[in-house]
Amino acid sequence: MLYFADTNILLRFLNRADPDYTVTRAAVRIINTRGDDVTTAAQNIAEFWNVLTRPVTARGGYGLSVTDAERRLPFIERHFPLLPDHAAAYFEWKRLVVAHRVMGIQVHDARLVALMKVHGIAHVLTLNPIDFERYAGITVITPHEIVHSTP
Repeated sequence: MLYFADTNILLRFLNRADPDYTVTRAAVRIINTRGDDVTTAAQNIAEFWNVLTRPVTARGGYGLSVTDAERRLPFIERHFPLLPDHAAAYFEWKRLVVAHRVMGIQVHDARLVALMKVHGIAHVLTLNPIDFERYAGITVITPHEIVHSTP
């Protein structure tokens, strides 16, 4: 099975000071141990970069330099291979935003769902389950659910 990692998973996977660091790392390890994989998209890497390089005085920013952010990318890329982008994802995105009346910042999540659907991925690993609940055929799972459901 293939899981799609939301940007918040990438950020928590890296930041030891975050309260969700341990559970996020454990969830990815459990998924991999089961023989499943976790992937992400270029859009999420761009959002990851945005947060890393955003000033600490701005909402959620890590305040890293470009050089420091660049050093962290190979680690994330190694653990979360990128899905190839696909032109069909645009048309699926367009269908989703119209059908679900998506507006504002939520269009980014619709884009991720479109990419998942084009690639046949049904599971999204996220710390913000509400962002994906409106989409039929997408199973939303949190790191906490993975860790607490594993014997």
